[in-house]
Amino acid sequence: MTMKTDMEDLFLRKKPVRLLLSIKVSSTPKYVSILAKETDCTYSHTVKLLEMFKNLGIVDFEKTGRIKYVRLTQDGTEIATDFESVLRKFTKLKPKKAAAK
Repeated sequence: MTMKTDMEDLFLRKKPVRLLLSIKVSSTPKYVSILAKETDCTYSHTVKLLEMFKNLGIVDFEKTGRIKYVRLTQDGTEIATDFESVLRKFTKLKPKKAAAK
C-alpha cells in the first residue's frame, strides 16, 4: 500500500471523497451512473452519497429529460478544493523509519 492510500484510509472515507473530486474535475455536469463508474461505487451507494451531499448543500441536481445531472454548489467546490489540498499534502509526507530496538 502506498503512503497516500494509508493516509486516506486513516483520515478519510475514500468513496465520498472520490465522488466529490470526480464531480469537481469535470467541466460539464455528470450523471449518477458515470460518477458511480468513475468512483468504483455501486449505483445505489452513489445515489445515497449524493443525497447526503444534497442535504448538506454540497451538490445540486438538474433533471434534463430522464437524466439527472449533478453539479457542485459553491460550498461543494470549496470543500472539494480543500480535499485536493489535503491529498496533495498526504503525498508529500514521508514515513519515519522505525526506531532501532
